[in-house]
Amino acid sequence: MSMKGKETMSSDKIVVGKFGASYGIRGWLKVFSYTDNAESIFDYSPWYINQKGEWVEHKVETWKRHNKSLVVKVDGLNVREDAQLLTNFEIAIDPAVLPELPEDEFYWRDLIGMQVVTNNGYDLGIVSDMLETGSNDVLVVKANLKDAFGQKERLIPFLEEQVIKLIDRQAQRIEVDWDPGF
Repeated sequence: MSMKGKETMSSDKIVVGKFGASYGIRGWLKVFSYTDNAESIFDYSPWYINQKGEWVEHKVETWKRHNKSLVVKVDGLNVREDAQLLTNFEIAIDPAVLPELPEDEFYWRDLIGMQVVTNNGYDLGIVSDMLETGSNDVLVVKANLKDAFGQKERLIPFLEEQVIKLIDRQAQRIEVDWDPGF
């Protein structure tokens, strides 16, 4: 049950990174990748950039490592001034280009919205977000309005076998070994 990818949902696209400052005079840009392996961002094509509320498709012409960062040449951008216009814009992809994961692996977006219950049957609420901490990922669970323990939100460590007992895609349900009072 491992997890892959740091993803932010944005309508029907998934944000996988963002453009940094322009690099050089020929239209190259620095890229900040949100994928687990930074260079994996280049495995996805095409890229979409939200420009004036619309997704505009862009193709990567080429990319390379530069010192400790990544730089990219986007097709059609040939001068520094054009590239500068994309600085700080988010890079998104279509979810359809993501690889199918094995049965026991999940993208974060698959877990958002799932119901979380204890192995004793107590309904803890719905997964509203995921957090990445230094040691492990964390489920952010929005508690039910009438939670018997007065909780509004619970942070549950995503520790396989230890805390996360079962993830049922069909039922959209996660079973956990967790004290509802926490």
